[in-house]
Amino acid sequence: MKEKFNEDEVWGDLGNGNKALEDGDMLMLLSVCFSSQEVFRTAILQPGPPEGFALQTVQEVIKPQKGTKLVQDENQLLENILRTLLQELVSSAVQSGEQIMQYGQSIDDGEATRGHIPRLLDVVLYLCEKEHVEGGMIFQLLEDLTEMSTMRNCKDVFGYIESKQDILGKQELFARGKLVMLRTCNQLLRRLSKANDVVFCGRILMFLAHFFPLSERSAVNIKGVFNTSNETKYEKDAPDGISIDFNFYKTFWSLQEHFCNPASLTLAPTKWQKFTSSLMVVLNTFEAQPLSDEEGDANNLEESANFSIKYLTSSKLMGLELKDPSFRRHILVQCLILFDYLKAPGKSEKDLPSESMKEEIKSYEEHVKKLLEMTPPKGKSFLHKIEHILEREKNWVWWKRDGCPPFEKQPIEKKMVQDGAKKRRPRWRLGNKELSQLWKWADQNPNALTDPQRLQTPAITEYWKPLAEDMDPAAGIEAEYHHKNNRVYCWKGLRFSARQDLEGFSKFTEYGIEGVVPLELLPPEERSKYTPKQNDRSKRAKKEETKGAAHQVEENQLQIATVANEIDGEGLRTDVGAFVAPLDTDNTATVGNMSQGNSPMADEHQKQSSDTDGGQEAGQLEDDAEVDAEGDAGMIDGEMEAEVDLDPIG
Repeated sequence: MKEKFNEDEVWGDLGNGNKALEDGDMLMLLSVCFSSQEVFRTAILQPGPPEGFALQTVQEVIKPQKGTKLVQDENQLLENILRTLLQELVSSAVQSGEQIMQYGQSIDDGEATRGHIPRLLDVVLYLCEKEHVEGGMIFQLLEDLTEMSTMRNCKDVFGYIESKQDILGKQELFARGKLVMLRTCNQLLRRLSKANDVVFCGRILMFLAHFFPLSERSAVNIKGVFNTSNETKYEKDAPDGISIDFNFYKTFWSLQEHFCNPASLTLAPTKWQKFTSSLMVVLNTFEAQPLSDEEGDANNLEESANFSIKYLTSSKLMGLELKDPSFRRHILVQCLILFDYLKAPGKSEKDLPSESMKEEIKSYEEHVKKLLEMTPPKGKSFLHKIEHILEREKNWVWWKRDGCPPFEKQPIEKKMVQDGAKKRRPRWRLGNKELSQLWKWADQNPNALTDPQRLQTPAITEYWKPLAEDMDPAAGIEAEYHHKNNRVYCWKGLRFSARQDLEGFSKFTEYGIEGVVPLELLPPEERSKYTPKQNDRSKRAKKEETKGAAHQVEENQLQIATVANEIDGEGLRTDVGAFVAPLDTDNTATVGNMSQGNSPMADEHQKQSSDTDGGQEAGQLEDDAEVDAEGDAGMIDGEMEAEVDLDPIG
């Protein structure tokens, strides 16, 4: 035994892996470990956040060389102490019969009441986040804790992991502990039952999806390998006393062999023929035995909370399973997934199906979608959701084919521009870059703007030919690809028709853009739809004649009024002058009388005389205008009658 015990020397020997420790030194080391654990036990009982005591506790136990950051050996020693303390706390919780995450004295840290183990994890997480200790230490403690816990306690432990997901996902911690966390979650998934612990398995998978970035390759099946070990076992020999067709039973469950490994269908034509024949039998059976709405409501999937991973394959249950809408949907969705895989755009040319196989896939896919739409409840809505999911799946297929490039975009660094060194915007000759470039091309090639081919206006028969072909039912062109959906095409066509075919242009208001197409371009069965009836033509002609006559009458009246005004202009001016002069004289006299004596009788007399004179003058003007207008009208009417009488003679 050494005469004097040096604590730092013993810690250094242990950190360096020196096993040549004497018995006395080992006893002293154990006592130091025990004392260090007691220091941490006391620390986690302190109230308040870990920021107030975590670093001081580490400095008291380890005495680090750099003060606030531990070196490699010191990190290893601290990890050994904490793992031993965690094991003792879990053992004490098991012996007391309490849940490990609720074991120990309640500590009010200002937010919630926590046990010893969550408090210890909070202290270590704070030290890792502030980089006082190695970042992977918290992940190692969490892995040990899940290994020492039962599945019931693991749910509480994983709840703590989920609550600290944002801190654990920071780059400085994630880089050091992502593999440990992945190993921990995979070990939990292996321990869980896929049939009884479906929700917990889903929580773990969702955590991994959020914890790891989208471009993480460890969670992607790059090669597209299928799990062929997932076999569906069913009866090969018919048992006694079954009420269903056993051949259909074997045909139905044999489809699972092809769903398990879809890649084998494109490699062996015989397998594809066997699969299609079996699938056709199943689809015809589903179609021959449709489900009613009552059966669909009795098995409403939205209200049921129990979902199964695999169905039972007993032949005695076959009749009941065929009446279950969820069972049918599982099989039909499997078919759509298989067809989507065979048509996947990420395949190489040698792996793509043949043209005949593509046609068969398309027909079977339409049949399956029709059955899904017929399956209650809410068949159309369910089919729409499945199609949406499969459409989004294509994006992931292309992403895998391109080597899983990262989704995250690095922020663009803004370059600091010094004062006075700002770049001026370029000045373009014609206001913008495009017009300036066009003008430049015209200078270099003057004939470009005067080229007769460029200035040529197409004939309407040539321009409307594409739309006429779309309107032909024999062409079989779908409505979404018709030229009438192109607004620019329709706008140009209307301008051409307004210049070259005014009669066809007038049909736009009644028949739309298709009515503008010349009738000679349309097939006979379509031509009759856009040919106006004889009654409509006569009505339109009468309407136009009425409008023309009314317009002519208005023009005649306007001409009459113009001529009358020109003839009577001089007389009107003279009469008005004569009419205004007495008024001015009377007004002057009135003002003089009022200034002399303000006699109301004189005012009234003058007012009456002025009114009488004005009325006589106005009446005379109206009579003259009427006489002139009648004379002019007679002259014009006489001229018109003469023209009308002369037209037939000519």
